Amino acid sequence: MTIDAHHHVWDLSIRDQDWITGPELQPLRRNFTLADLAPEARAADVTGTVLVQTVTVPEETPELLALAATHDLVAGVVGWTDLTRPDLADTLARLRALPGGRYLKGIRHQVQGEPDPGWLLRPDVRRGLTVLAAAGLAYDLVVLPHQLPACVEAAATHPELLFVLDHLGKPPLASGALQPWAADLRALAARPNTLAKLSGLPTEADPASWTTDELRPYVDTALDAFGPARLMFGSDWPVCTLAGTYGEMLDAARELTASLSPEERAEVFGGTATRAYGL
Repeated sequence: MTIDAHHHVWDLSIRDQDWITGPELQPLRRNFTLADLAPEARAADVTGTVLVQTVTVPEETPELLALAATHDLVAGVVGWTDLTRPDLADTLARLRALPGGRYLKGIRHQVQGEPDPGWLLRPDVRRGLTVLAAAGLAYDLVVLPHQLPACVEAAATHPELLFVLDHLGKPPLASGALQPWAADLRALAARPNTLAKLSGLPTEADPASWTTDELRPYVDTALDAFGPARLMFGSDWPVCTLAGTYGEMLDAARELTASLSPEERAEVFGGTATRAYGL
């Protein structure tokens, strides 16, 4: 069993992806569907996936849930809704009542785009995180390295909520620096209600020339901090196609975890995600 704990889909005829700007992202300016992903996933022996939001509009999450209901590849959805809305509990209940609503496993927000490094600590956001925990949902953290300290504090003040760090917090692979990212990652891992995804790393390096040797210090840091039972593989497809094929992402992750025992690799490539999202 292999689970891909992080990928996306989009159809530009339904909604623009306004983050796809500049010449380096132009290869992503087309439709990417589950029909495109499915044969690649099958070829890589991936048996289930977690479909993750891309844009902060309320219409997207119902669409992702409907896709999950009609495609046996998708085992869970991490959607978006406004955490600060006063009727958040009712909103989550409405989402769960939709077709595919049972696939809603988590919520995330593009915190990486928030100018306030302490956005997660705002009182209205904290109220929303409390509601998520009461609903039994996880919260995916899509943040930049300078926002990790706020993640640590949020995890400490919401011990009842499971926080899942996407892309290892986007470490500075392009520069090769480890600090202060590594220290902040270890501080987050010290909170028992946190997990992390081995995802999105090749595109944080040079997508055209990355190597597993470049990724290794960051992956080794995460393995030491979280342990295999709190890490999960994610392809970050189709963003990963800037750096290589779907199969190449999986091969790189397997190479970087080759020193683990079979039981530990089973956690990274399936067990952790299954537990985290209740797949």
